[in-house]
Amino acid sequence: MAPFNRILLCYDATPEGRLALRCGASLAQQLHTETHLLSIFDCSYWSSGFDVLSSMKFEIDEQAARETLSEGIDHLRAWGVTATGHYSVGNAVDEISHLADSLKIDLIIIGHHPHGLFARWWTGENHALLLDRVSCAVLFKVDD
Repeated sequence: MAPFNRILLCYDATPEGRLALRCGASLAQQLHTETHLLSIFDCSYWSSGFDVLSSMKFEIDEQAARETLSEGIDHLRAWGVTATGHYSVGNAVDEISHLADSLKIDLIIIGHHPHGLFARWWTGENHALLLDRVSCAVLFKVDD
């Protein structure tokens, strides 16, 4: 029995996300796991004082997130991994933890770009909150 039966790959098309996707695909192949891919349209900035932005911009960002999911599925397929795609709108920590819980995920794999404390505060990155919200293992793949 494999230590991980269900893997959730979180993909955002960044270089770190691509590295994490490749790492997750390799692990999924080796362990023959059920694989899920999540792309999130994080619309939290829309409710953070930027509501004067047009709905057209919102639709463009949402479409880009859907295309990111499709791109990730295509990459996985090219690497010989079959994955179920999931798309959601909302806060990344909320959406990842909700999906991981509902699918009974054993391992979440996420790309991470290291930032300083100020940059993390400014951009609202809350990776530590994710660790508090899930009951499975989390692998942050850092691009060196």
